[in-house]
Amino acid sequence: MTSYAPRGPQDPQQPHPDRRPDADAPEHLDVLVVGAGISGIGAGRSLRLRHPARSFAILEARGASGGTWDLFRYPGVRSDSDLYTFGYAFKPWRDRESVADASRVLSYLRETVAENGLDAHIRHHHKVVSAAWSSATARWTVRVERTDPETGTSERIVLTAGWIFCAAGYYRHDAGYTPDFEGRERFRGRIVHPQHWPEDLDHRGKHVVVIGSGATAVTLVPAMADDTAHITMLQRTPTYIVPVPKEDRLARLLRAALGDERGHTATRRKNIVKQQLIWRFARRFPTATRKLIRATNARHLPAGFPVDEHFSPPYAPWDQRLCADPGGGLFKAIGAGRASVVTDRITTFTEDGVLLRSGRELRADVVVTATGLDIQLLGGMRLTVDGRDVSPADSLLHRGTMLSGVPNLNIAIGYTHASWTLKIGLLCEYVCRVLAHMDRHGHDTARPESEPGLPTRPMLDFGAGYVRRALDRLPRQGPEAPWATSTSYRSDRRLLRRDGIADGHLRFSGPATRTARRPPV
Repeated sequence: MTSYAPRGPQDPQQPHPDRRPDADAPEHLDVLVVGAGISGIGAGRSLRLRHPARSFAILEARGASGGTWDLFRYPGVRSDSDLYTFGYAFKPWRDRESVADASRVLSYLRETVAENGLDAHIRHHHKVVSAAWSSATARWTVRVERTDPETGTSERIVLTAGWIFCAAGYYRHDAGYTPDFEGRERFRGRIVHPQHWPEDLDHRGKHVVVIGSGATAVTLVPAMADDTAHITMLQRTPTYIVPVPKEDRLARLLRAALGDERGHTATRRKNIVKQQLIWRFARRFPTATRKLIRATNARHLPAGFPVDEHFSPPYAPWDQRLCADPGGGLFKAIGAGRASVVTDRITTFTEDGVLLRSGRELRADVVVTATGLDIQLLGGMRLTVDGRDVSPADSLLHRGTMLSGVPNLNIAIGYTHASWTLKIGLLCEYVCRVLAHMDRHGHDTARPESEPGLPTRPMLDFGAGYVRRALDRLPRQGPEAPWATSTSYRSDRRLLRRDGIADGHLRFSGPATRTARRPPV
């Protein structure tokens, strides 16, 4: 990757080279980042800081940056992790509330873009369709669908890249997951999915049924409860739901004593340790954890409420993600009689609601299918390596980010048992370390190679429905590092930040003198 001269940041006032009528060759970028959400923004900032001479662009299929936090518009949408750990290590979280709504998270992300000069690197309405690696030229040829936001017309353009950092997240942005419900065509009300919330939906004074029991349902119910005639959370299986404070009072004291930056760092470290201790305790003592959560739920619910029926999952804590309920909003709505929980299965939709297996019919004017996500890696792009199609399911993850057998590409996958961004920050550092190693040694290709016959298991040891539905499409992991997917931030700091790059599994090749085989940049 050192055999061509990297360009500096793109001047936003100048047209991109792929738009010049006299550009005979495709525009070449040292690094192509796919996705301008929280991971892509973090990657861009790392590249500017650690590799300022490298050219890069962040391609975003939608018309705005922010990813999840710009896409979801349903009532109450918020983070389910504290922003001291879900936010970036380098940018203090200054808001009073540590668990924040989407608008504040989005403002934080866009501040990060502006403060780090990333606007000039983000290209909206650019959807990556495919990427083809050539070992002969040691680069990716990337086909992109670029859409004119004014006319809606699209055209295909071609770029080349030395490295692809795929930060497109792990789910489809164009559609969520909705099961096939018997009789839904008979329903006279409105059915909506939270991933595409209609701007014209008016739920005031109406009966609403929210199908689901995950983080989205736990967010929606208290956010809508004050305006509805009644709202019901209809769940097939209970979820562990834990009321948490909206504000971290110790964080406020630390900021006052230490200032924004050092106070943010101290709070972040505190919360990282807290997350790990809670997870380890829950995994080591599941029965005790279950009892503690149940006691907390009972304390926040009305006397005589059937806690075991509606808040006692049949699985151990952290087999699936625990749902945070900031300020105990869900429990307050139930206690006030504005919301209820029903644990049952749907037999069929009716004209006026849903009929349950128990024979009970829930009246509904609006049904919200908070039934989950549809996992999609790589933003849906097709990958080929020297003409061979790449199936992520046939690959192992190297250090949690690179696919075995696939050169010069990594994917950004965060934690499921802690804040997503903790892992992303380490991955950004790691990729920058790999690029620096390649520079020092004159390499242009880095390809992870696993041993034949290595025992494997699913990439995610996680029982959530959206994960189980996609296991046959996801990469796998091996029995130990660097092929095991770590859930420990402490272990990953060593693996990604300190352990040597040349670990015997990441194979490097290609002298810097390969310039003659490449088209001019």
